[in-house]
Amino acid sequence: MPATEQRVLTGNQFMNGDTACAEGALAAGCLYFGGYPITPSTEIAERLARRLPAVGGAYVQMEDELGSITSVIGASWGGVRSMTATSGPGFSLMMEAIGLAAMTETPCVIVNVQRGGPSTGLPTLVAQADVMQARWGSHGDIQSIALAPSSCQEMFDLTVRAFNLADRFRHPVIILADEAIGHLTERVVIPEARAIPRVRRHEQSLPLPAAYEPYRAVDATLVPPMPVPGRGIGAHITSLTHDERGYPATDAATHDRLVRRLSDKIALHTDEIVEVEESGLEDAEVAVVTFGSTARTAKRAVALAREAGIRAGILRLVSLWPFPEEQVRALSRRVDALVVAELNLGQVRREVERVSVAPVTGAHHAGGALMPPDLILQSIKEAMGYGQGNGRRSASDRPLATV
Repeated sequence: MPATEQRVLTGNQFMNGDTACAEGALAAGCLYFGGYPITPSTEIAERLARRLPAVGGAYVQMEDELGSITSVIGASWGGVRSMTATSGPGFSLMMEAIGLAAMTETPCVIVNVQRGGPSTGLPTLVAQADVMQARWGSHGDIQSIALAPSSCQEMFDLTVRAFNLADRFRHPVIILADEAIGHLTERVVIPEARAIPRVRRHEQSLPLPAAYEPYRAVDATLVPPMPVPGRGIGAHITSLTHDERGYPATDAATHDRLVRRLSDKIALHTDEIVEVEESGLEDAEVAVVTFGSTARTAKRAVALAREAGIRAGILRLVSLWPFPEEQVRALSRRVDALVVAELNLGQVRREVERVSVAPVTGAHHAGGALMPPDLILQSIKEAMGYGQGNGRRSASDRPLATV
């Protein structure tokens, strides 16, 4: 190991978001990365290609994104924390195997540093248009867990949290970053190893029960204990609908029972997953709902709104999936209007409209650059009924919410 290489970094560091993500993975105990280079996530692979061997882990550059995600699934079943990183086109290619991870209840982490799309799009420029793909990209009724960092510090912190959630629920977890955060460079504070939270997998203990069924939930978590390789515990792993023994079953009753459990183990524990950050909402009459890099420019827009006499605040979605609908609904009862600011043409806005009891306005751009604060400020003014030089409309003149 080179003299300049440290097994675990600690203290104040100055690094970009992709590098912080890689260091977060190492701090979380990740020992395998299978990936294929793609802008703007390549720095994660580059960092781990150098760092993983220094901590006893392995980096493998696969032939493509399909090989990457399936190797990650295999490594997880080999008993180690594993991850991959990609961007839009690669994320599309991984979708079938992300569904495989959900069906086989394989804990793993997938980082998507979003760029402009569709197709090849804008390889080096920012966008936030993969939100719905992260939720609905894989076929079938499965839940998704997706976290949205808005700083380099959160690229580190949320990567650690993603591994913990993956092991807690035996489920793939997505870090839905974006190019601006991945390539931003700022201070990252890395705690001592003993201060890094670590949730360990619920492992199957020995001796086995007489009628061992590896896919039967044994408690209210609905998460079956995971067999540990090398201990003589047999488990059949298949992408097909399977019964509690793990063997294929093609009847409707078994399929419904399995898929409901796979969904419920996430849906019934959203309080453990959902995370939001409130800013300036104590006296707010209008709230900006936002996430990722757009949350940073929303702060300036809110400051400008308050200078103009509009009491504005921010609800930042740290977790995007499961969607924080209770928090959004509660906020919509406290304010006159909501503004959804995002670098896409309205993906999160539709979710907000679904649960809000207040009128919803959007500040949208398809990507290619950070959203200007003026665009968000204009939407705030429109939401509050400020016309073109005509002053503010009365509350009775504002559009009614659709419930």
